Amino acid sequence: MIYLDNAATTQIEETAFGAMLPFLKGEYGNASAVYELARDSKRAVFNARKQCAQLIGAAPNEIFFTSGGTESDNWSLIGAYEAWKKKQGNGSAIPGSGRTPGGHIITTAIEHHAILRTAEYLESLGVSVTYLKPDVEGFISASQVLEAVREDTFLVSVMTANNEIGTIEPVCEIADAVHSVRKDILVHTDAVQAYGQICLDTFAEHVDLLSASSHKLGGPKGVGMLFIRDGIRFGPLLRGGMQESGRRAGTENVAGIAGFGAAAEASFAGIDAKIGRETELRDRLLAKICDITGVIINGPYEKCDFSKRLPGNISVCIKGIEGESALIMLDREGICASSGSACTSGAREPSHVLKAIGRADDEAKGSLRFTLSHHNTEEETDRAAAVLSEIVSKLRARNRF
Repeated sequence: MIYLDNAATTQIEETAFGAMLPFLKGEYGNASAVYELARDSKRAVFNARKQCAQLIGAAPNEIFFTSGGTESDNWSLIGAYEAWKKKQGNGSAIPGSGRTPGGHIITTAIEHHAILRTAEYLESLGVSVTYLKPDVEGFISASQVLEAVREDTFLVSVMTANNEIGTIEPVCEIADAVHSVRKDILVHTDAVQAYGQICLDTFAEHVDLLSASSHKLGGPKGVGMLFIRDGIRFGPLLRGGMQESGRRAGTENVAGIAGFGAAAEASFAGIDAKIGRETELRDRLLAKICDITGVIINGPYEKCDFSKRLPGNISVCIKGIEGESALIMLDREGICASSGSACTSGAREPSHVLKAIGRADDEAKGSLRFTLSHHNTEEETDRAAAVLSEIVSKLRARNRF
C-alpha cells in the first residue's frame, strides 16, 4: 500500500504509541482522583500539556484537551458567542449603529465544515456572519478582514492552512491587524492541518484561540486541543465536572493525551527536517503529475517556498476525468488518496473550497488531493505518478475526452 492521504489522518508514531501503552493497562487511574494510582495519569496529562504548548509558544495552562479539532472549533465559535452575549447583557440593536442583537463574526468561505456548520448554527441564533472569499490561490488578506469589521464584531476565525489546497494564510498578520483596531475582538484559527506540520512557535503571541488535532501529526485519533489565551473569559462547551480547570467536563482520555503530547514533542524537535523531506517529495510527485496534460494546480505553488503552501500538500484538477472514479482505480492499485476533505467524502457537490477559488463545476469534479508525510519514499511517489497517468488515459478514453 502507498498511503498518500496524510491530511485525512496519519499513521501513529512509535513514540506516541509507546507513551500511550502504560495508560491502556497498568496505569489506569483517573487523573482527577487523589490517590497514588492516579498520580501518574495526572502527571502524564500535565506533561502532555507542556509538550503541546511548546509547538505554538504557549503556556501549559493555556492548553485544554478536547476530543479533536471539530470539538475545538465548535467550542471556539460557540464559546465566543456566549461570552459576547453575556457581556452584552440585554442590550438590543440600535438603529443605524451597525449592531445586531446577535452580534457578528467574520470567517472565510474555505473553512473546514466544523467551522462553517457551526457558523450556520450561530446564524440560526441571530448571529450575523461574513464569509470572506479568497483569491484564486486561496489567500485571505488582513485588509479584507479589517474591511469586514463592524461595531458588533466579536470574533474572527481564519484557518491557518487549508485542508484541501494547502494554502497557508497570514494568520498572525490578520490577528495583529484586528487587535490594532479592536482588542476586544477574539481571533481564532483552525490550525488542525498546520499544527506539527509547519513552524507555529510564535502563534500564541498573536491569536486568542487555536484548534489542533492529534491524529494529523502522528498521534492517536479522538483527542485534540484548544489554546485559550490566558486572561480570556471563556465558558465551557461541556458541563458536568471540573476537569480541564472547569472548562471541559469529562474524564480525561489519559492514553490519548499522552500519545498526543509525545507526537507534538517529536514534531517540535524534528520540524525542519520534516518540512524539508515533505517538500522534496511533494515537488517530485507534482512535477511528474504535471507531465499529464490538462492538469490544473489548486492553491499556491512555488518550489521550495515553505511560507505559502503546506509542504506535503498537492491538490490538482485533471480535465476529462471524475476524481471519484480515479480514486477507486487508485485504490485497486493500492494507492490511497482523496478528492478533498475526508469529512466530505461521498458528497456529490463539488468542493466548496474549489468553487470559492473559481474552479468550474466540471473542473472541480476532476479534483485529486495527495498529501505526503516524511514516511513516504521517492519510489512511492514515482509509482503513484505512473499509475495515475495510466488511469487518466483510461478514464479519458472511456469518456472520449
